[in-house]
Amino acid sequence: MGGAVTHFHIASAEEIKAGRVTDVYFRNTLEVLRAEKANPHVVGEVMAKSLPGGCAWGVLAGVEEVARLLEGLDVRVASLPEGTLFRAFEPVLTIEGRYQAFGILETAMLGLLCQASGIASRAAAFRIAAGPRTLLSFGARRMHPALAPMIERAAYVGGCDGVSATVGAELLGIAPTGTMPHALILVLGDTVEATRAFDRTIDPAVPRVALIDTFNDEKFEALRVAEALGDRLAAVRLDTPGSRRGDMRRILEEVRWELDLRGYAHVKLIVSGGLDEAQVMELRPACDGFGVGTAISSAATIDFAFDLVEIDGRPIAKRGKQSGAKVVEECPACLSRRVVPRAAAGGRCACGGDYVELSVPLLEHGRLARPLPTPQSIRESVLQQLEALGLWGRAEPPGPVAR
Repeated sequence: MGGAVTHFHIASAEEIKAGRVTDVYFRNTLEVLRAEKANPHVVGEVMAKSLPGGCAWGVLAGVEEVARLLEGLDVRVASLPEGTLFRAFEPVLTIEGRYQAFGILETAMLGLLCQASGIASRAAAFRIAAGPRTLLSFGARRMHPALAPMIERAAYVGGCDGVSATVGAELLGIAPTGTMPHALILVLGDTVEATRAFDRTIDPAVPRVALIDTFNDEKFEALRVAEALGDRLAAVRLDTPGSRRGDMRRILEEVRWELDLRGYAHVKLIVSGGLDEAQVMELRPACDGFGVGTAISSAATIDFAFDLVEIDGRPIAKRGKQSGAKVVEECPACLSRRVVPRAAAGGRCACGGDYVELSVPLLEHGRLARPLPTPQSIRESVLQQLEALGLWGRAEPPGPVAR
């Protein structure tokens, strides 16, 4: 047997750029407009009327891919910088140009923004819950593998400290995070033997993190691997199934107590497996880090919509939308935000500060208007915004921390 080629159910970059991944009514529209010789200059805006779960804000992601999607077309694009915290009814991206130049790409453009922004927003929510504790993205396995790089990038810029999927980490310019699965322990038959084998084989630069819930009680397995590796053991990970967890915080506190009592205070505790934000916040005082999977990778998408708001210089919009090009402004002094018509931009805030427009040029006649930021700088911007709003801090808040 042989010769047959198995295709994955994915679109190529060329098909996406060519408008092949589109709702058919945009193809119908293009055909009609060409027949009618109608190709007006339009202004369109991307905006969300609501955010998942009633959240007050989201994190904008996917802007770089939109830039690549529209690059080479005769359009002008401005957007909030990638990583900006945005609110409902704030235009996050504006496109100006002849409609036929870009209209067929609306489906792809929204898909790039909606899913990446949803993942980045959920990662930021976990960042808040985890506080200064380590936060790792473990969720690529829950989604189509073709999406792994996008998932890991969005999770990282949203606030995760590391990602597990190799190609996603490579594109971010960071080392992938992760050590051993249950499969290694099952195949070798013992937690300590698997940990020793890992220690003998894997590059010493990779932290030694032992998975301690495969066969036996977590406390005793933690002590066994600590005695086996000593100072080389960086952490133990508890991925205990929910059906066996009981009081997870008490389990962590017990493991911590026993390790400290025997001189292994340097060994950190990592928890993973089906965590949500409430569980992370509850467990935070008792551990040093979290691996979060499905909750981030399958985050609800941001329901962005794209609407025309001007045609040949005339303000116009469908029912339920505000016509005319708009800008989002923020007062640096008090961080208040407002959306105003483009012609009314500027002015003074009630606090006495001057409003500043948040959108920046992205494309000018199809060419990048500025260098695209690195994922690291986007992530740092997200963290700074969360700090400025009092949602997150880099230091542990006062209170008892189990060590």
